[in-house]
Amino acid sequence: MGRRSRRRASAAPRERTTAPAPPAPSPARAEAPLSTASRRARRDAAPKPPWGSFPLVELCALAAIVLGVWGILGGRLPLVFAAMLLGSIAGLEVAIREHLGGYRSHTLVLSGVVAITVMAILYFAGAQRTLLIAGAGGGLLVGVPTFRQLFKRKSGGVGMKVR
Repeated sequence: MGRRSRRRASAAPRERTTAPAPPAPSPARAEAPLSTASRRARRDAAPKPPWGSFPLVELCALAAIVLGVWGILGGRLPLVFAAMLLGSIAGLEVAIREHLGGYRSHTLVLSGVVAITVMAILYFAGAQRTLLIAGAGGGLLVGVPTFRQLFKRKSGGVGMKVR
């Protein structure tokens, strides 16, 4: 209960004083960057999947969970790997859609995919370990600024959106 609800009806009303007008915003304050609340990514602004309301990503994640449990309990390693691959693809699809839609930044996730892809290509080409690590680092060094600039362009100049 607040103070107003405890007032008695017989009490005389207080005199109201007018509050001074708030000061005009200074030019430096008007050019300040957007606050966290205005940069906040809203759930209803999330990009919609191209297949409409069908829950494809959720079904892929459920299938990955089922395959993972089945593989672990049955001792079948290929099922566990299939579950990890299916779950990763489902998560990657959401990350790509949100990043390219300017909804949330997934710069490091997408750059990590580039680094792992470069590393896999070099591995199957028969490269040495030092070259694998250098290739993955190069993938990150190229991917991070590229995906960051892409997100800035798609989101209207905002470098990062928080929950």
